Amino acid sequence: MSTDTQVVPDTPQDVPQGFEPLFRKSPLTEPWEPLYQKKTERAVIIGLRLARPHTNGRGLIHGGLIAALADNAMGYSCGQATGWTTSFVTISLAVDFIGSANVGQWLAIESDVIKTGSTICFAQSLIKADGVTIARANGTFRVVPKKPPVS
Repeated sequence: MSTDTQVVPDTPQDVPQGFEPLFRKSPLTEPWEPLYQKKTERAVIIGLRLARPHTNGRGLIHGGLIAALADNAMGYSCGQATGWTTSFVTISLAVDFIGSANVGQWLAIESDVIKTGSTICFAQSLIKADGVTIARANGTFRVVPKKPPVS
């Protein structure tokens, strides 16, 4: 009889190293779960393993999924870059689709904060499927002061 115990990881084996479950949930993204994140000093990278619920009628990954997750990743990255001292709401979002992705691929939204100010944050992202860029996005976000906690 063996006394060895098997350690079960928190994330599935097919999730790239460094990713953990996304810290924030929303009703919009709930059907797309599980979503993952990898934080850097100035960015929150969002990732997921593409599946059938992420597709359009032709079986390709839906552009709406890409746009929504790019919006989230850039907004979260503005928050990460500013130490989560304020909140952000989207002013504008532009997405250029330059490729496609298939079920089973790893989708990663890699954002970069271009500039933060007292009222606006500018960010951009590359959306990659298994490391190949399939879209790029630009976002402008309004700084919204956080309300103090109610005592």
